[in-house]
Amino acid sequence: MRKKIVAGNWKMNMTFEEGQTLTSEILNMMKDEHSGDAIAVLNPPFPHIFPVKKLIGEAKGVFIGAQNCSDKEAGAFTGEVSAKILASFGVQYVIIGHSERREYFKESNEMLATKVKLALANGLIPIFCCGESLEIRTAGTHEPNVKFQLTEGLFDLSTEDFAKIVIAYEPIWAIGTGKTATSEEAQEMHAALRRHVASKYGKDIAENTSILYGGSCNPKNAQELFGKPDVDGGLIGGASLKSRDFVDIIKSF
Repeated sequence: MRKKIVAGNWKMNMTFEEGQTLTSEILNMMKDEHSGDAIAVLNPPFPHIFPVKKLIGEAKGVFIGAQNCSDKEAGAFTGEVSAKILASFGVQYVIIGHSERREYFKESNEMLATKVKLALANGLIPIFCCGESLEIRTAGTHEPNVKFQLTEGLFDLSTEDFAKIVIAYEPIWAIGTGKTATSEEAQEMHAALRRHVASKYGKDIAENTSILYGGSCNPKNAQELFGKPDVDGGLIGGASLKSRDFVDIIKSF
């Protein structure tokens, strides 16, 4: 059985006090209202990781993640944070290859493949992001483009290591553009990605790989999206900054 996962990406938001309040609200709501088997992963900015992890404690079904890690093991890389350092603080998940990292920081597929391997070597679970721009979508080359990202970023892994990966599909063309990806379009791409995984690692691994949807998921559309057979949860941006919205998305399974 593949995991149902709702991962909140706070991006560069939340002061210390705001982050503590948000986390406490999510934890209390989860305890009082959530009885399903979906898990939540909170991915705050780096300074929040330790205090948020302390608040989570032994809370059932809630985990701590990071938004990024370095492609270097250690050394004179000012401003970077290694997978080893994250692991030492009890981080369990790490987002790798988010569309903003690819676009704004020019992270290559080769760099992301290195990050994935370092994350795995330090016991972290990578949430590997892939997706296409509006230009690529309009040209109709979105499926081969996203498959290429998977191939370059993940397909050097052993079967044992790949089995630990979570994939997040980001339809970049539907985020902040005024265009909307339908649940059918999400399902179409998720199914294509699962078939691509199967072509390399076999049907059993593909069927047990969680593939999250990262395209403006909110409490209004989450149930429809999560009802699709190949959508196993969401990578949530803006809605993860509102405790009520985030928990309602988790309860949408």
